[in-house]
Amino acid sequence: MSDLLEKLAGVLANFDLRGVVTKVEPWGSGHINDTYRVTVDQSGLAVHYILQGINQNIFPNVPKLMENIQRVTRHIAARNPGDSRAALTIVPTTTGEAFYRNPADNSCWRVYLFIEGAKTYDAVTDPSQAYQAARAFGKFQCALADLPGGPLFESIVDFHHTPKRFQKFLKVLKEDKLGRAAECKKEIDFALAREKECTIVVEELADGRLPARVTHNDTKINNVMLDDQTGEGICVIDLDTCMPGSVLYDFGDEIRTTTMTAAEDEPDLSKVVFDIKLFEALVQGYLSSATFLTAEEKRLLPFSGRLLTFECGLRFLTDYLEGDVYFKTHRPGQNLDRNRTQFELVRQMEAQDAAMQALIK
Repeated sequence: MSDLLEKLAGVLANFDLRGVVTKVEPWGSGHINDTYRVTVDQSGLAVHYILQGINQNIFPNVPKLMENIQRVTRHIAARNPGDSRAALTIVPTTTGEAFYRNPADNSCWRVYLFIEGAKTYDAVTDPSQAYQAARAFGKFQCALADLPGGPLFESIVDFHHTPKRFQKFLKVLKEDKLGRAAECKKEIDFALAREKECTIVVEELADGRLPARVTHNDTKINNVMLDDQTGEGICVIDLDTCMPGSVLYDFGDEIRTTTMTAAEDEPDLSKVVFDIKLFEALVQGYLSSATFLTAEEKRLLPFSGRLLTFECGLRFLTDYLEGDVYFKTHRPGQNLDRNRTQFELVRQMEAQDAAMQALIK
């Protein structure tokens, strides 16, 4: 028995796996939860599952979190009868619960069926992947547009409340405890000049011009599984941040994470390019499936990319000024480099706004 299998055998014994666990291996590239692929021998057939240890520092209310995921997955599965890969499938514990809490250390664990014949990608290598990912997120939102039972639980409060992010930035800037503000005056001025744009989506949600919807809130391409044979986006995964919000948060983060040609912490800004062809692929894929959008949501789709990219850059800048206390860093100045790539991407989106608007139309 491997060390990992031996370590997790006690946890796995509490799930209805209907066989003998033969292998446990680390899986995926996520940074929040601990994720493993589990192989189970079921009468000579190797069946795979995903085991996850839930990060309670990020998600302290595990029962409510799992209630969200149950509601979302059951609703999507009901809309896709006969397609076992359209939604994640929660494997219950031996007592019928959606997760297991280990009394020894209070850790919380869940198990999903492993989706065979598909994989995730950490970066877009072809416009068709951008199209398929955007189409999958559009289908995901469309399927949940009529989710019954009232609003989902807010698993991370004010996650995309950009005005509150800006107020924290102003507070940290005023304190400037480490004296770092002087070296990033250009970036600070860039942020201050865009304060008014921070309020647009929040205000329109508040007054009803934008509808509140079920949103994913972490729409990187590696949260969509693409079929190995067809390349089609078949299943949206990583559902911990599903909660009420605006679809603009989701599409905006797709733009941010898909269209930049450089690494997030690239020091050489000449390598940072906004790829409008990838934006076009996102637009085509998303609008092919997000048939529920209002005219105001469509109008703000290009702006959503600027907003979410600005918000992320602002968070990097705030963390840098505060002393790199939130985002993990591996070298001095990494958060400032991250901020600069995001702000450079915002600049380029602003310069190409007319072209982006034309593609939406």
